[in-house]
Amino acid sequence: MKPITRFFAAAAIFCAAAIANAQDYPAKPIRFIVPLTPGSGADILGRIVAKYMSDAFRQPVLVENRPGAGGIIGTQAMLNADADGYTLMVQSASHAANPAIYKTLPYDPLKDIVDVALLGVTPYVMIAAKGGAYPTLKSLIEAARAKPGEIPFASAGVGTSTHMAAEYVAQVAGIKMLHIPYKGSPEAIQDTIAGRTSFYMAPLDVAIGHLKDGKITPFGVSTAQRSAIVPEIPTLAEQGLKNYSLALWFGMWARAGTPPAVVQKLNAQVTAIGQSKEARAQLDKLGIAPGSLKPEEFAKFVREQMGTFRTIAREANIQPQ
Repeated sequence: MKPITRFFAAAAIFCAAAIANAQDYPAKPIRFIVPLTPGSGADILGRIVAKYMSDAFRQPVLVENRPGAGGIIGTQAMLNADADGYTLMVQSASHAANPAIYKTLPYDPLKDIVDVALLGVTPYVMIAAKGGAYPTLKSLIEAARAKPGEIPFASAGVGTSTHMAAEYVAQVAGIKMLHIPYKGSPEAIQDTIAGRTSFYMAPLDVAIGHLKDGKITPFGVSTAQRSAIVPEIPTLAEQGLKNYSLALWFGMWARAGTPPAVVQKLNAQVTAIGQSKEARAQLDKLGIAPGSLKPEEFAKFVREQMGTFRTIAREANIQPQ
């Protein structure tokens, strides 16, 4: 057999094997690595998706929290696994913010990672302590102007999307504030409720229970339109932060080299979950709109978001770590 003939024969065998593997996928349990703390938005949504994916695939889908370093620790854990689609990462928009925060990452977010699916989108809610020092957004902005760089705000960690969303608030308002990073959303919310920080850009799905209990004061939602689940809360733009519009989103990623057919199968299943009546009802209660982007569309979206976060970081004069 001639060399070129052998090459095409080998390629055909490889493609056939890849298709067969995709058809058999999954043949064992799948692991979701969530590089954020339990109770975070990505954790909540990841567990919902895991439940329905497990039912559809008839295989266990396990969720493992690996928080730390703005999601880098969990991302590396995913990259240390085989590129076979059995170890996936479920993360928030923080994945797209990290390149703007860190001088160097221990991985290339464009070459080492495959964008699998957009899981959902939800607003941030700018929250403050009930009966705290800042009863309104206007009072907070006035105080921050009087004491530039002194009044603290919370985030779920350096470089997280909640950090970027808060820096964007400061930019639009023309103020300087003191960033206090926490381990995750639950800790940031608790200290905000206690009045130890002035505000937190909380994911709606994480804050919804506290809002219903009346434990926090909501200044506004981050999106251009009010949320259907909390329509009584105005947008930040309505509250004076003109043109402020930023949404929190969650995605699924795999290690580069994962068979494209497996990526397509996972993407199709995520879309099916978002369209199912039962899952949609759960997501609606949390204020999450399900995603429905194909892998190539999601990849384009992620790159656009990386550009947005770079702009926010540059304007906030955040020095890469």
